[in-house]
Formats: sequence, structure tokens, C-alpha cells
Amino acid sequence: MDTFLIINWIAFLVVTIYALYLFAKVVTTRLAYIKLGKKSEFDGEVKMRLKRVGTIVFGQSKLLKDKKSGAIHVMMFYGFILVQFGAIDMFVKGLSPGNHLPFGMFYPGFVFFQELVTLMILVAVIWAFYRRYIEKIVRLKRGFKAGLVLIFIGTLMLSVLFGNGMAMIWHGAEAGWTEPVASVIAMIFGFLSPGAATVLFYVAWWIHTITLLSFLIYVPQSKHAHLLAAPINVFLSKKVPGKLEKIDFDIDEESAESEEEISFGVGKVEDFQQFQMLDFYACVECGRCTDVCPAAGTGKMLSPMDIMVKLRDHLTEKGAAVTGKSAWVPAYAFSNTSGNQASAGGEAAATIQEVSLIGDVITEAELSACTTCRNCEDACPVTNEHVGTIMDMRRYLVMTEGKMDSDVQRAVMNIERQGNPWGLSKKDRIKWRDEDESIYVPTVKELKKEGKEFEYLFWVSSMGAYDSRSQKIAIAFAKLMNKAGISFAILGNQEANSGDTARRIGNEFLFQEIAEKNIKTFEKHNVKKIVTIDPHAYNIFKNEYPDFGYEAEVYHHTQLLYDLVKSGKLAPKREINERLTYHDSCYLGRYNGVYDPPREILQSIPGLELVEMDRSRENGMCCGAGGGLMWAEDTTGNRINVARTEQALAVNPSMISSACPFCLTMLSDGTKAKEVEEDISTMDVAEILALSVLVEEKELVS
Repeated sequence: MDTFLIINWIAFLVVTIYALYLFAKVVTTRLAYIKLGKKSEFDGEVKMRLKRVGTIVFGQSKLLKDKKSGAIHVMMFYGFILVQFGAIDMFVKGLSPGNHLPFGMFYPGFVFFQELVTLMILVAVIWAFYRRYIEKIVRLKRGFKAGLVLIFIGTLMLSVLFGNGMAMIWHGAEAGWTEPVASVIAMIFGFLSPGAATVLFYVAWWIHTITLLSFLIYVPQSKHAHLLAAPINVFLSKKVPGKLEKIDFDIDEESAESEEEISFGVGKVEDFQQFQMLDFYACVECGRCTDVCPAAGTGKMLSPMDIMVKLRDHLTEKGAAVTGKSAWVPAYAFSNTSGNQASAGGEAAATIQEVSLIGDVITEAELSACTTCRNCEDACPVTNEHVGTIMDMRRYLVMTEGKMDSDVQRAVMNIERQGNPWGLSKKDRIKWRDEDESIYVPTVKELKKEGKEFEYLFWVSSMGAYDSRSQKIAIAFAKLMNKAGISFAILGNQEANSGDTARRIGNEFLFQEIAEKNIKTFEKHNVKKIVTIDPHAYNIFKNEYPDFGYEAEVYHHTQLLYDLVKSGKLAPKREINERLTYHDSCYLGRYNGVYDPPREILQSIPGLELVEMDRSRENGMCCGAGGGLMWAEDTTGNRINVARTEQALAVNPSMISSACPFCLTMLSDGTKAKEVEEDISTMDVAEILALSVLVEEKELVS
């Protein structure tokens, strides 16, 4: 036995050291690939980021949005952490027979707990197998690789239980409460001699050891790399969700070797920042992002998950070619893979270098289909930031290659020339206030002549100024501010465009021109507080203008109205007997977490019954207007706005409400497409509140 134990020890050390070497090699290789990207700046917000890790990683908050999958993952996540103590105990039993972990009087309880954990993990494995291969959840892949981890984990758990049962026969231990499953196994195989049980124990022991070490090597070179990358990814995720990074256009053309080197956005995988590349390896391929994507759900050529997977595979192959480091280990087992062939140089490496990121890897159709709604990011359990990645490639497509949908290009040109997407005269921007002579809406210039000051700048936005339907929202909000005695002013014809449309379409250069002009205007008039009916303007002023040196208190009109209702300055009186469902704007909700103020306002109105759609709040579906797609024709698959309207109609409302002029337009078009516009009205929260507050006939919203 001594000779066998010596050989067993040597074999164990050799196999373990080799496995750890391979593990370290593949991890350092992936790190080398990530280092090909641009360096990312870290803001140092450690405390906030650690809290996020605690909530998302250890609290499993995002995973538990899907209760069934979340429960399975919680069982596996914590079970696998806890069961590692049992694995160490098993190693001790095999390397030093008759011994175990030195837990003293607590050891029997430890063994019992380990069996419970092992059984829990087996239940999770069976449940996960059922959901993937029998129930066939659409978002889950069903290939061999997808189920390999279940085989690994199942084998680990079964080998532990069987090995413990054989150990009981080997050492002549009696059945007991501490090892109920192992005791049953020992009873079933009670006919075996101690010698035979010893052999079977070591068979199970080596199966467990090889499986565990194989799993260790498999993890970093598979989708299960998220076990390593996800916690880091969560820690490093953006402080402000959905915020786009500023592009520096100050380029020294003389230092560039050729004009081809001057590009904006991401045209090669190396152009991504290193933090973005971490997203690729953190992707779990769970499909949650694609499952909630409005583009994917309506038949568009976009799957956020596929974007991440294709970028990951492309980075791995190109990284192997650039660094010369094999992408897969052990290399001999993957000799035919493109990554390993590329790492050897020659024709394979040259071929991969010629692959175009946009065109060969990611298509233009995928990039143009994104509404930037961030539903994918909200659903992602590892906080991948799909939208920023898509936007960086869209920026390259627009600014470097000059490619843009013709309708969108027209809107951008109109914004550049006239400050609005329709190309209407700048001089007509102020005319909306003439639609109702009862309101008092002064311009900053008019107040200055009168020697008066204002507290809030009311940013009307292009929709509020030019769109006949949205003008009613602006009028209703202005009346409510008049009623509450709020001191405000508008820029009038000096107002331009917030720049959101240009930036989300990908024309960063135009956005920065717009932002600089707006900031000069704000500073000229000493604007300290901005309120707007446009969530897109609200988001960009609040979260992205600070990068250009301007910060102000920015309010969405529902936030201000909520404060006014709460303080009693606006008192809803008139009953509005409607069954209403509220649609969350993506830029108000997922981008800025504003969900309650609009609902609180609606719930304060007498007679109003508020019913939630199946997809609401954080999981609310986009109306289809985001990302500049308001100005593009939706010709592929089903119309997103119609799909969202159908979700609203499912709760049988008599009224559909929103707090965004873009959303309201899309939902109104949706009710027309469904031919229910005569029966179901669409109104902004401000309009509904005005109907209840302004009960005098002369104050009623027209």
C-alpha cells in the first residue's frame, strides 16, 4: 500500500501541476488578447463598485429576474463554492487514507452538510438539463458544448457520493446519519470486499480529480470563462449606465503614417477598450439579452448575444495571430482550430488579419437595428454593455465609412442645417406657444428685457416645438407650471437640438458641435436648472454634457410635476375614469431609473385605474424610436411600435400613457395600425394631470 500511495502522490502532483500550468497558460493568453485593446481609465469608485459586486455577483440580483434559471444558478453558484471543501476532504482521504479535514467534533456535521450540498447541486444539474434539452427554452443553446458543464458537474457530484460509499466499505464504517447517501451506496455494494471497495474508491477518486482539473482547464477557454471574468466585469462596469464615451477629434495628422490610420469609432477589434473586451469573455451565452431585445423579438437582424460571441471568437482568432500564442490548450487536442492555426503564423494568420470587423464579423444590418434601449444590458447577469459596443462600431460606420440609412441621413442633415430633424425653419421653433394664448411662456430674452430672472429653463425639444401632437404636451406642461407658480423661460428660436439623435446615430462630430453651441447658450443665460419633456434630452444633458464642461440640475417634467403634486402646489380634482397602462421610456427608465414619479402622478388622479403591462419598469419594451430610429423606416420583420402597442392592448386599457413625445408618437401610430385609435387614447402624463388639475373651463387643455 505504501508503494501505491507514493505512486498515487506522484501521479496526483504531476497531473495537478500540469493542469494548473495549462490553466495559467490559457488565462494569460486571454489577457494578452485583451491587452491588444486600448487602455481603459479607471475612475477609482471602489466602494460603489464593491457594493455592485455584492449585489449582482453574490446577491445574484440579475439572475433572479428569471426565477427558475436564477434558482438553478444560485444552487450551483453557492453549492459549487461550498462543495470545494468536500473536494479537498476527498483529496485528503485518497492521499492519506484514514484521515480527513481536521474539523474535530464538527466533522460529522460537515460531512452531513456536504452531502446535502452535493444533492442540491445534482438537483440543479437535472433541472438545468430539463430546461435546456427537454423543455427547450428558446434562448438556451442545445449543442454538446452547452451541456458539457452539466456533465462535468454531475460527474463531480456522483463521484464524490460513490467514492464516499466505497470508503465506508473499505474502512468498515457503519451507516449513519452523517452520510445518508453514501450509507445507502455502501449498503447496495455491501457484497464487495474491502480490497475491491478500495479499488473502486480510487477509480471514483481519480475520476473526480481528472474531471475537476479538466473543468479547470475548460473554463477559461469556453463560455464558462464568465466564472473568472464576470466578477471583474461587474466591478469595472460603467458608473453611469449607457453613457457614451467622448471621442477626441484632436488628431495630429502629420504623425499618422497614412490617411487610412485616421478613423473614428471602432473598425478593428483592437480599437475596442480593454474593459469592453472583457465583456466578450464574460458573456454567459444565456440569451437573456436577445430574449428581451425589441429588434430581435420583431425579426430584425440583431442578437446582442451573437454580437458578443462573434466579437469574442474574432478577438480570440486575431489575438492568436497577432501574439503568436495558442488560443486553446492543450494545443495538440485543438490542432485543427483556427485559433491554433493562426498562432502558428503563415496563411491562416494572414487570412484572419484580412477579416473585416464590420462586414465579415458584424453586419451593417445588425448595427443599424439597435434602438439603444439597454434592455439587453439590464437583463445581462454579468453587466455586459452591448449598446456601447454597438455604438462604437456604428460611429465607425458613419464617421469613417460615411454609411448611413438615407432617411436617417436626411434627418441628420436637417439637424445640422436647421436644428431639427424635419428641416423646418429655425424661426418657427417658437410658434408652438401661439397655439394657446392662455399660457405664459416667456423667452429668456423677453425676461431679460423686463429685468426678470427665471429658475428653470424649459427645454421644449424639437418634438415639442414642431410636432403638432407633442406641442400639446408642451402646452399642458407649461399650463401646469403656470398654475403652480413656477418661474421658467424657454430659449425660443435660440433653442437648437440636444444632439442626442446625432450622437446615437453615430455622428459624434456633429453632436460635439451641437453640445458646444448649447453649452455656450446655457452659460450665456446662466442656466442652472433645466426641465424637459424629452427623456433623450434629459439623459444627455444630465449624464453626457458634463464631459464637455457643463453641469446643471436636470429634471424630467414628470419629476418636477411629482414634486408639485406632492407639495400640494398642484391638486388633482377632476375624476378621470379610465383604465390606463403606462409605457416606460427607455431613456427615462433604464438609463436614469425614473419609474415611480410618473406612476405616482397617475395614481394621485381620482378615478384613474393604473394597470401594468407584462413588460414594464426595468423590463419595459422599447417603442422603437431610440437610437435615431425614429427617423428610419421600419421595414424588416414586424414593427416594434406595433409589437409594443399589442402588449399594451393585452391589459385591456381605455388609455395608454407615456412620458416621452417619441414614445407617444410611436404608440399613437401603433393604435392606428391596430385600428383602435377611436377607442383607446394615447396621452402624456402631463396632459392627463392637466385634465384633472385645470378644472376651470378656460384652463382645460385644448
